[in-house]
Amino acid sequence: MTHDQNHDCGCGITQEHVDLARRRVLAGAAAGAAAGAAAFTGGAATAATDEARAYYADPETRGLPQIDMEIDPGRTALVVTDPQIDFLSEDGVTWGVVGESVTEQGTVDNIERLFAAAKAAGMPVFISPHYYYPHDHEWHFEGTLEKTMHSIGMFDRLGPLNLDNFEGSGADWMPQYKKYIEDGETIVCSPHKVYSPAQNDLNLQMRKRGIDKVILAGMSANLCTQAHLYDLLELGYEVAVVRDATAGAKVPEGDGYLAALINFRMVANGVWWTDDAVKRIAAAS
Repeated sequence: MTHDQNHDCGCGITQEHVDLARRRVLAGAAAGAAAGAAAFTGGAATAATDEARAYYADPETRGLPQIDMEIDPGRTALVVTDPQIDFLSEDGVTWGVVGESVTEQGTVDNIERLFAAAKAAGMPVFISPHYYYPHDHEWHFEGTLEKTMHSIGMFDRLGPLNLDNFEGSGADWMPQYKKYIEDGETIVCSPHKVYSPAQNDLNLQMRKRGIDKVILAGMSANLCTQAHLYDLLELGYEVAVVRDATAGAKVPEGDGYLAALINFRMVANGVWWTDDAVKRIAAAS
């Protein structure tokens, strides 16, 4: 939600707190990242995507065996993590650090292409969202990114049964995804609170529908997407990650997308481009 200037949601955060936290937490990284993101507009976006594809290309000589995942209709689902404004929109609170990567990868459009392909093929679609309620701001300890998210009001809602101020807030879906997510067929799981689906019902919902293979996309590459990958693998799923339907923060500590991509290559059952994923989904329908 977007905090009203004079409103305290019960978690102690007002708009003044959010603004101050944004300046403190994001200022150093945002300056460079926002400048880079600003350059990727119009026709330059395609060039940026091509340049990024070359930069993040797979090694010419591989040191690990190459495996792949086959799509089995009825057993395979598309899972999208955090397809929300705070991660994917210029209006989101993290755009200063993820915007360059989102633009380079074409993440917003690629996620939509996956939604469209899955819906056309009748493939089940699951959303694993991230929401924070006032009681989540009362945790006694936090990790680095948890503290950051809470400081900037990321994914905030007034409560699990309260949708006041939700429409168009940072916790809401990206507008272009709503026709896919709100079609009455997509399964929206309970929110994951840290990174993995360990605390939500994604595993239950998929097992109840006979799903044991996952095409994984969404935000953010080295955080929630990677954590979902690891957790699902541990639970016995096959998982293929769509590498350009995610993105990561670029901060002084490092390039989150690159860190995730290295790990995707090492543990996933497949690492696909969106073009490939869309073709595979259509061919398997």
